[in-house]
Amino acid sequence: MTHPYTGAGVALITPFKEDKSIDYNALERLIVDQILGGIDYLVVLGTTGETPALSEDEKKRIVHFVIEKNAGRLKIIVGMGGNNSQGLVHTIQNTNFEGIDAILSVTPYYSKPTQEGLFQHFKLIVEASPVPVILYNVPGRTGVNMDADTTLRIANLSTKVIAIKEASGDLGQFAKIINNAPDYFKVISGDDSLTLPSIAMGAIGVISVIANALPGELSQLTHASLEGNMALAGQLHLHLAEMLKLIFREGSPGGVKALMKIMGKVKNQLRLPLVPVSQATYVLIDDEWKNYRNSTTF
Repeated sequence: MTHPYTGAGVALITPFKEDKSIDYNALERLIVDQILGGIDYLVVLGTTGETPALSEDEKKRIVHFVIEKNAGRLKIIVGMGGNNSQGLVHTIQNTNFEGIDAILSVTPYYSKPTQEGLFQHFKLIVEASPVPVILYNVPGRTGVNMDADTTLRIANLSTKVIAIKEASGDLGQFAKIINNAPDYFKVISGDDSLTLPSIAMGAIGVISVIANALPGELSQLTHASLEGNMALAGQLHLHLAEMLKLIFREGSPGGVKALMKIMGKVKNQLRLPLVPVSQATYVLIDDEWKNYRNSTTF
């Protein structure tokens, strides 16, 4: 049986206007681009969406908007995480999950809990959630790594825990989870640049940043990798490699928003404390975009 989140997911950006309000017209175009580009599912209110800079009302409006414009075409995952465990449970219990297929829940940030603390936190989340749960480990942002043993312990709590978005960059950790997980629990890469190697090890896909700008290319790379067409997947990986390096040079989503501005898709606007990439990086992204368009496509 194919896992429901096999393939290419996109961590949607939140487009802003010059006045920093949400650009819903650009968001609608973005959703359509993802559908037409072959992306398999949408992730709303993730790190890439600048979620910490959104009000509670804006979060609800964005989720409702994406559900409405998606019109049932792709599965929708909503980011629901935090470092206040009881507060997060309360939020989950008071959320309307109509149109939401799963939640993506990041490890608690800033607090730096122990592995036991991580387990107990996610135990509460799993018990509270009416929909499947995808864990999210991104130690570069949260300050804590959820190790493989803890991930596996949580995975074995319930068949409701269906995957982890693993963004530790540690392929040894990937391997231990993949080798020991129950059948219903899978690994999804949280790093665009590790899409190919992680799938080669047994991951089922990626939740991508660059797919906001290049959904077709990222989808093709992911599906070629999953189909075992490593020659094509390798070519596509190399084709994207320099752009991936540049869009993460000053963090995300600044880099991908710069690229999308160059492509004419969104305004180059972020909310504080995030700011647009430096002019030097913007020029490098612009130059690489010109090279990318002029090079061989697959």
